[in-house]
Amino acid sequence: MPSQSPMSLLKYVLPVSAAVIFAAGSLSAQSDRFSAPSIASASSSESSSAAPTLLATNSFAEAALPPAPGNGSAAPAEGAAQSGGYGGHGYHEHSLWSHLVYEAGGGFNGPTSNSSNYITWGGQFALGAGYQFNPRFSTLLEYQFIDDKLPGKLIAEAGAQGGHAHIWSFTLAPVYDFFPKSTNDLYATGGYGFYRKVSSFTNPQATQYCYFYCGYGVTNVVVGHFSSNQGGWNIGGGYTHRLGGMYGDSKVKLFAEFRYLDVLSPAITTQPNGLGTTTVGKDTKLMPVTFGVRW
Repeated sequence: MPSQSPMSLLKYVLPVSAAVIFAAGSLSAQSDRFSAPSIASASSSESSSAAPTLLATNSFAEAALPPAPGNGSAAPAEGAAQSGGYGGHGYHEHSLWSHLVYEAGGGFNGPTSNSSNYITWGGQFALGAGYQFNPRFSTLLEYQFIDDKLPGKLIAEAGAQGGHAHIWSFTLAPVYDFFPKSTNDLYATGGYGFYRKVSSFTNPQATQYCYFYCGYGVTNVVVGHFSSNQGGWNIGGGYTHRLGGMYGDSKVKLFAEFRYLDVLSPAITTQPNGLGTTTVGKDTKLMPVTFGVRW
């Protein structure tokens, strides 16, 4: 075989050496990329199709990661869930203050036939506050004031020209709602408590009054009275209408109710403050009708 000169060998060796050096450099560069810190933090579930993203720097990789749990970003949603959604309604359902109920109302009343000889028609108002144990059942402590006229026969016996009876009371009254989730509801109520009744007789007297100027007029002055303290009870029912609410859950209700009231006053025969002899039978039985608001 003919011998080759060194120059002829170099033309083969140089290209091969260059190719080997280039291939080795490429393999080294790829090995360095796969051993970068960003690869260590990548999820093992990533597919091979996402390999180009491995070329990103550590700062880009960290920026792309989702926020770590427990950093406070979920606090508002958790708080909203605990508060029961709209306006913290769930919280109010379980708080002590949300179970408190109130009422205020007024109206008129009249006697039964058994009491018409010693009391007549008049007005009254009532205030109450209590606790709602569940949607159907609550209990109220009620204050009521009744202002009625005395009948003419009783006034004539005493020898006076006018008269009135004032009855005020504190009673404990349970309330049961039949349809608590409805806009329109029916309820039953009743109770027992303390009643004070004061019967007063009046005569007109001249009185001086001064406002922008002074003058004289006539006013009714109490000239005799008698009173009694006793227990009493009532029973009745009513109708309520709920006033809206964003979700139909408003606690404000208008109500109208009727009750039968029996004040257990004793029979009495007296001469109030030196007036004529007056006789009043036992018990005072009334029928109050009340309109008001409950919340």
